[in-house]
Amino acid sequence: MRAATDIGGTFTDLVYVDNEGRVGTAKCHTTPPNFEKGVIDVIAKAEINPRDFETFSHGTTVIINALTERKGAKTALITTKGFRDVLEIARGNRPDLFNVRYEKPVSFVPRYLRREVEERLNNKGEVITPLKTERISEIIEYFKKEGVEAIAVSYLHSYANPIHEQQTVEIIKSLWPEIAVTASHEVTREWREYERTSTAVLNSYVKPTAASYIDRLEKELQALDAGGNRYIMQSNGGTTTFEQCKVTPINMIESGPVAGIIGSIVLGEAIGEKNVIAFDIGGTTAKCSLVDNGEIKVSTDHKIEKTELTAGYPVKVPVVDIVEIGNGGGSIAWIDDAGSLKVGPKSAGAVPGPIAYDKGGTEPTTTDANLVAGRLSVKNFDNAVDMDKVTGGIEEKIARHFNMSVDEAALGIIRIANSNMLNALKLISVRRGYDPRDFALVAFGGGGPMHAPALAVELGIKKVIVPVAASVFAAWGMLMTDLRSDFIMTIIKGLDNSVLELLNNEWSKLEKQAMEQYRAQAIPDEKVSFLRFADMRYFGQEHTVKVGVPGGLWDEQAMAKAKESFHNNHEKQFTFKLEDAPIEIVNLHLTAFGTVTKPRMYSIERDPASAEAALKEVRPVLYEGHGWIETDVYDRDKLKGGAQIKGPAIVEEVSVSTIMYPGQNLTVDQFGNLIINTGV
Repeated sequence: MRAATDIGGTFTDLVYVDNEGRVGTAKCHTTPPNFEKGVIDVIAKAEINPRDFETFSHGTTVIINALTERKGAKTALITTKGFRDVLEIARGNRPDLFNVRYEKPVSFVPRYLRREVEERLNNKGEVITPLKTERISEIIEYFKKEGVEAIAVSYLHSYANPIHEQQTVEIIKSLWPEIAVTASHEVTREWREYERTSTAVLNSYVKPTAASYIDRLEKELQALDAGGNRYIMQSNGGTTTFEQCKVTPINMIESGPVAGIIGSIVLGEAIGEKNVIAFDIGGTTAKCSLVDNGEIKVSTDHKIEKTELTAGYPVKVPVVDIVEIGNGGGSIAWIDDAGSLKVGPKSAGAVPGPIAYDKGGTEPTTTDANLVAGRLSVKNFDNAVDMDKVTGGIEEKIARHFNMSVDEAALGIIRIANSNMLNALKLISVRRGYDPRDFALVAFGGGGPMHAPALAVELGIKKVIVPVAASVFAAWGMLMTDLRSDFIMTIIKGLDNSVLELLNNEWSKLEKQAMEQYRAQAIPDEKVSFLRFADMRYFGQEHTVKVGVPGGLWDEQAMAKAKESFHNNHEKQFTFKLEDAPIEIVNLHLTAFGTVTKPRMYSIERDPASAEAALKEVRPVLYEGHGWIETDVYDRDKLKGGAQIKGPAIVEEVSVSTIMYPGQNLTVDQFGNLIINTGV
């Protein structure tokens, strides 16, 4: 079998698929700070034999948690003389120009741990001032006295020529072999010294944490005698080996969320839907990403902790374009200083969790509100639910403030949560120039199927797809993911026929580098494939647009196709194009895939009459605009292919409830997915 685990803020999920394509799942509570324990717990709960693993894939929040909670290593920086304060200076552009509360982000490296070295390259990578090597040993002695645990090295223009960074790392390792060290060229070969330095620092900051976690997980799996190859999900939508993740752990910054997006692409292709919006609601957050014609959007302009008050911290590595908000099943409902109802971003998490979990939680959450509204059943919780506590919490914290009933307060919490999620879906679609009516909505996670049918109506989306194993779909997506590495380099040139030879040479170098990496991982050459992208702009512009460009040897025809693609993408993103303006190419971006064998999708038995046998009960459910309605509740495990259900209705499975509104219809497809016609 193939197995995958995904660590979330509240739950750790597991999916396993046998050679026939049959899917099994399990779910356990996440176990911070020893996250590997949750992985072992969920394997035990699934009652499977780890010796049977052909592959084991893993997604984790360990890296993003270490950054947001400031639990990384004590990190120092070595940089070019004169650039000690680049992290402090950062960028002058603000997310909100007129926000007087705006604050620059505080550097992860305090000034006393930032040291300069005499060396200098120009933008072509030519040495102007040789590296003063004796200065490195002085700096290392100082860092040892200060108790430094990790070092980042970032020199000016090292993206063009990393020789001085390489020399520095060699000296550091000879003087201090056990220290974690990152040179900026190891994580990115793109220009922009602030973003590159920030990425190198953040990678060093989490490097000891990542190595410790991966080693502990590896040890636990070895103790179980687990078989097969082991992979970790990266933020670029692909997987990589455990060893590679210990070198560049910053590539795991969005490890878990992107797997569900890859799963949505595979699912969409299988059922003939190449335009999908992946929508994942977990216990802590709601995440969404848009897939246009089967392609995900990947960017190197990712920032963590960016809000209206702070610019955040740039991470110049490829990350799938995801919009994430702090709204999930555990999001707490509260009253702000102006007396308005808010939901999230603070979450009750796994502990103490929603009031319904009976683990000491006293703040009402989205889960509690859905329970009061009849959308969730107490029978599906793995603990005894005290409904008096749940209703009492909503009454005390919310209903009493607005002088309304508990039912009205619960519905208010659900509507505010839906409004927050709707904004996220608009950010990924309408704000990017896409019409959501041209897409299907793939809803997964513990809360996705519960909220998606209502949100789809608001956006005019006709079809909602609830996949098999929806609550652990991100883990399923990992099983469908190939190895992926991105190789990016800055090369600023006017895009005309005079640079054809240069571009062909550089593409060839990147492909050679990719092949060498995969050969070292024992991936056969015939399993490696490439996609090419380029960051381009009109001459005189500051920022770029990423476009897909032709593979193979470039000629005048390939050049013309690249230009046409840029014009069209620029118009889509910014509503205009300048067909007669000269174009600059800024970055070459090669994506290299190492194809791995994936489990096939299992076709279920067909029985259109199975809905009648799957009916569990009829219970009252509170709907917006309709009030309480007696609603049929179905057991998903008993639904066969071709079964049809008319709304209002609820389809229940372990950890997930799919809510259908009046006027909506559901059909079960050949793979067991729930296909909802929203009626718009």
